[in-house]
Amino acid sequence: MTGERPALARGSGQHVLVVGGPEVAELLSVTLELAGYRTSVAGTGTEALTRAAEHRYDLVVLDTTLPDVPGLGGRRLPPVTHRPPVLFLTADDSLDSLLPELGLGERDYVTKPFRVAEVLARMQVLLRGPGPVRHHEGGPRYGDLVLDGARCQARRGTLSLDLTPAEYRLLRQLLVNAHRVLSKDQISRYVWGDLRGDNAIEQLVSRLRRKVDRDAPALIHTRRGFGYWLGRAEAEA
Repeated sequence: MTGERPALARGSGQHVLVVGGPEVAELLSVTLELAGYRTSVAGTGTEALTRAAEHRYDLVVLDTTLPDVPGLGGRRLPPVTHRPPVLFLTADDSLDSLLPELGLGERDYVTKPFRVAEVLARMQVLLRGPGPVRHHEGGPRYGDLVLDGARCQARRGTLSLDLTPAEYRLLRQLLVNAHRVLSKDQISRYVWGDLRGDNAIEQLVSRLRRKVDRDAPALIHTRRGFGYWLGRAEAEA
């Protein structure tokens, strides 16, 4: 094995709206253009909503720390007919209180300070769309385990699961690949956009397992030496 770094995820001309202050907007717009995306820039949340009402974007990257973003929900704003997936840049390690106006479909988080490689990786996943699993009206599900992509929430039966962004991404990846064993490398690239040590992955899986399987039959399993998979244990064979 060499120490070669993996190539950054690249676009194929998709139109991305970057919403952020001057430094964030310049960094991301230049990087995304070099990576093969077309970009437009909005400096405020209000401007972003106006643009989203006038143009059809494939994806929105939104810095939630902009001063006007928290108050947008209570203001009269132009209707947005097309709901693109949204990648939030946030200072909070929480999946609550995301701005709903820009997108009620696929959503994801990157916490600030962010790494460009992770932003590109998360964008690529959102642009691919949801995986081939059974969906209820809000998102993928397996039995009584349901992921609500519109609200970035999960529940097992009637119990709401309090997930961090990394735990949410891991659960989504396991759900859309139900009954498939995912290697640690696959999980690491999906959750963080790069390779992390085994210990970080094992701790993340352990935390998620404690929340998902706390009061119900286990759905998250280890295939020793290979990785992790989600499903009923009898389905492994």
